Amino acid sequence: MDRNFRVGPDYSIIDVVGEGAYGVVCSAVHEPSKQKVAIKKITPFDHSMFCLRTLREIKLIRWFSHENIISILDIVKPPSLDEFTEVYLIQELMETDMHRVIRTQDLSDDHCQYFIYQTLRGLKALHSAAVLHRDLKPSNLLLNSNCDLKICDFGLARSAFMGEQEATGFMTEYVATRWYRAPEIMLTFKEYTKAIDVWSVGCILAEMLNGKPLFPGRDYHHQLTLILDILGTPSLDDFYAISSHRSRDYIRALPFKKKKPFAQLYPNASALAIDLLEKCLTFNPKKRITCEEALRHPYLASYHDPDDEPDSPRSTLASSISITGRNS
Repeated sequence: MDRNFRVGPDYSIIDVVGEGAYGVVCSAVHEPSKQKVAIKKITPFDHSMFCLRTLREIKLIRWFSHENIISILDIVKPPSLDEFTEVYLIQELMETDMHRVIRTQDLSDDHCQYFIYQTLRGLKALHSAAVLHRDLKPSNLLLNSNCDLKICDFGLARSAFMGEQEATGFMTEYVATRWYRAPEIMLTFKEYTKAIDVWSVGCILAEMLNGKPLFPGRDYHHQLTLILDILGTPSLDDFYAISSHRSRDYIRALPFKKKKPFAQLYPNASALAIDLLEKCLTFNPKKRITCEEALRHPYLASYHDPDDEPDSPRSTLASSISITGRNS
């Protein structure tokens, strides 16, 4: 990955702080203001799909102005079209992410409450604008030393309202890092809803409680096996909610499994944490708790303030991010 940043004299690069499939993130100083920032270098032009995701991410982040969603302070582009091989997003600098925090320290119950509350607060802003994040995981929750949390990485985000042709590509796309994927993504329910993000929040909460991923599947089949090992065999109602006959046949062929109580898996967690966990990790997406309901859950009562959990307008956003190619 090319780590040469061509961002002009206004920015002095400090260090590389992260690296992904088609981007590098550096810490830097904005010399005119002396503000520390993060610069995300994106080189998406090898594949049209990456271009679409980059454009979608920029449009989404610039739309939202929310304390729990990462913002773009500036965009630096090359001086000419001939040199247009990368884009630089100037963003707020956050010291770490949830993945690193979970790996290096035990979290108190109060930390878990505050981090999940902020995640849901940001997610409420997305969902109220009819946007699904689709890739929530610990590494996409950025943190600073004040324990402020911001959701990042909107390259896979999509509108919840799509035409039939768009939905076809949406269904077949690789959605969410496997360990945090809702079962309906793998079992081809009739449609994916905001509930897929709530499932991911449940997986993140579980990981906060004991420092280990709840469903670390090696592949598609192992992932489903791990989920059913804990949630148990789906009820008849939940079974017939799966539209794919192939998926139903797959589950029917599996041995019957009893549900494992989350209280036994997380003996040190509070009863309220366990209750929220169960509601987020409900197999049937129609029965799963919504983001708004989760914010009102007693586990988050210390932080919940309905007057300080703003919605986002959605009238033009849904159409503005419908920039799709097949499997984009």
